[in-house]
Amino acid sequence: MIVKILGSASSNFHGVQYNDKKIEKGTGELMLMKNFPSFINENSSQEGVRNYLKSISKNEKVKKSQFHAVISTKFQQHSKEELTKVAEDFMQEMGYGNQPFIVIFHNDTENSHVHIVSTRVDKSTGKKLNDSYEKLKAQKAMMNVKERIYGKNNEEIINNLLNYNISTLKQLEVLMERNGFKLVKSKNDENALDILKNGVREKTISGNQLIFGNSKNNNRAKQIKAILIKYKEVYSNKVFKVDDRRAQKSMLPEEKQKEEWKPKIEFESELQKKLKDVFGIDLVFHHKDELHPFGYTLIDHKTETIYKGSEILKMNNLFEFTSEVMDKKMFESLKNYNLLDKASKQVLIEYLKHQNPENVPKDFMLFENKKRKNKEVFNSVKNDVGNYLKKQSNDNVKIIKSEEGIYYAVHTKLHYVGELQSLIGENEYQKFPNPNQAIETKTVNQTESNQAKELSKAVNEMLFEWTKHSGTSKDPAEEELKKRKKRKKL
Repeated sequence: MIVKILGSASSNFHGVQYNDKKIEKGTGELMLMKNFPSFINENSSQEGVRNYLKSISKNEKVKKSQFHAVISTKFQQHSKEELTKVAEDFMQEMGYGNQPFIVIFHNDTENSHVHIVSTRVDKSTGKKLNDSYEKLKAQKAMMNVKERIYGKNNEEIINNLLNYNISTLKQLEVLMERNGFKLVKSKNDENALDILKNGVREKTISGNQLIFGNSKNNNRAKQIKAILIKYKEVYSNKVFKVDDRRAQKSMLPEEKQKEEWKPKIEFESELQKKLKDVFGIDLVFHHKDELHPFGYTLIDHKTETIYKGSEILKMNNLFEFTSEVMDKKMFESLKNYNLLDKASKQVLIEYLKHQNPENVPKDFMLFENKKRKNKEVFNSVKNDVGNYLKKQSNDNVKIIKSEEGIYYAVHTKLHYVGELQSLIGENEYQKFPNPNQAIETKTVNQTESNQAKELSKAVNEMLFEWTKHSGTSKDPAEEELKKRKKRKKL
């Protein structure tokens, strides 16, 4: 969840008009009006709200009296009610708690978000509210709100990270960056380091507080190596580039011309993600500009130890690097889909082919995701799919028919792929078959899907047993694979 102060400051309060248009289109919803007089309420016109805000903001020294902020969550991780509560607490933290303000929820993008519109002129005194370092104050206010509501304490997180077994300062920088922090030299003390979060200083540490060591648990290192070798055979080890140009797109034309701008580059693979999700082993690639990585760091969260990757296994023996590239926004969007098996992955690929044949990711660039959507999202998908089948008017829903005749629904806004029968019920499903409503796939192979499900089940059983054993124990996965090979020979 992030906050952004918009630059659309003015004395005419155009933010009210902008959000009112969203409400008229059905893509916005007024969630809260606070600290307005009784004659200004949810039934008032946007002109009436604007006139009231202008009337209490008459201060010749304040040229840009409108305060306009956006609080956004990644996709639909938080409900509109949660976002409204966060917005209300945020305004209190910013010193706007007694000011008149409105909160409007928008549902016209992949990321749920609310807009907040208020005035920078104190309604009681007519004086300007303190807006010095407003953007930094907003980040700090958001951190305080999230900590109070969700218990996310940055100081505790930082102190825990500082207890990791590290060998170099560079490893500490990688560890901090991987957890959303930035390590920089302190401006006030040349022998100290500041730890920042969204530009806000969270902690300062002196050089003598850092302890570097080389003592590692050899048994754990051997265990990690065995895990890497084993599971590169289970999950795709093909690495592709993720190109992040979002910052450039948000720049003004004159800003783009000042200096050569370089995109932020990351390298990803399904194996890398699974190792972190299942074992707490985080692999971070090191690269220069847009060239292929020249090495990697391994962060073992289970034992709070950081290794130079080559100490465990040489990078080229673990990963296969490809020339494939994916846009960061698309990568984050596709990663959020509930791809439970090979069949649902192929259905999504078929949908992407239908939408943009020139820009379809390869199979290995989509990661299977066992995470189930919450009840609220699932019910929204059911309602939208039901309405689509009746009216065929929802652009977010597409029906895909597999080669075996099984119908799937893809909800592009809520990032959902699922069998149609589970969404509309068996009776309605029997009535449905309509070739004019479905995209037919040519790639879904049911035999491969069944094999993938069987393998997934076996892998889950292996993981359960494996995590109970120490580094010197035999890997149950080895025994399971031997049994499977014997059964094939019989």
